[in-house]
Amino acid sequence: MEREPLVIFEVTDRIATLTLNRPEARNALNRALMHALWDAIAQAGSDPGVDAVVLTGADPAFSAGVDLKEVSGEGTPSADPREPGRGPERDTNGLFRFIPVIEKPVIGAINGVAVTGGLEIALQCTFLVASERARFADTHARVGIMPGGGITVLMAQSMGLRQAIELSLTGNFLTADDALRLGLVNHVVPHEDLVPFAQRLAGDIANNDQQSIRRLLLHYRQMTNAATLDEAHLIEGYMAETWRMATSRVAERRADVMARGRSQTS
Repeated sequence: MEREPLVIFEVTDRIATLTLNRPEARNALNRALMHALWDAIAQAGSDPGVDAVVLTGADPAFSAGVDLKEVSGEGTPSADPREPGRGPERDTNGLFRFIPVIEKPVIGAINGVAVTGGLEIALQCTFLVASERARFADTHARVGIMPGGGITVLMAQSMGLRQAIELSLTGNFLTADDALRLGLVNHVVPHEDLVPFAQRLAGDIANNDQQSIRRLLLHYRQMTNAATLDEAHLIEGYMAETWRMATSRVAERRADVMARGRSQTS
């Protein structure tokens, strides 16, 4: 009997929906699943038929974090290590990347618990939509290990420094509504509508000019590295002044832009 893939990969209407598929272990991140996730995101990034990605988990969890049994040596390694550049690894800036950087947005559709390494994967997405069943926690201090996947930086950026410190030091869980109130997620929706809602947002992105989408995404990544407000404005100004777009493309998209605007404001 053929084993189901560790990451289910489906493409519809230029949207790739990726599902972490180790539900019996609450999608705990053993090496094999991390490699499969890396490969799936990379595949979506290089696929000319994909404009946006939705990442979710097979119920009941998004991901319970790194597989501690494998990390501790209690279990047999699920896969061999990979060479640098071919899988999850620590970047030159110190961040351990669970997913590669691609030029397309990755929308995290958080269907259940996203804990520690699972939360780090979520935070490495472009933005997040949560099911009402979603729960978020940083349990590094409970386990007795230190985070390296950006959780302290990206949580503080999303919800503020003091809230991030409280979450890390207590190890307590946030509900989906708490995560929305604090700015960790963009939307909370009924569980059964989670993936369709995220796919609709991805469809809104896919309907736009893709050169513009990819340049804006790169710009936002550059802007987060700005040291001052003036530097951030300078980065945006440079983007605007160096952007070149054929006038015919504006004419081609104008009718669609106006029709979509009217439908969303009527």
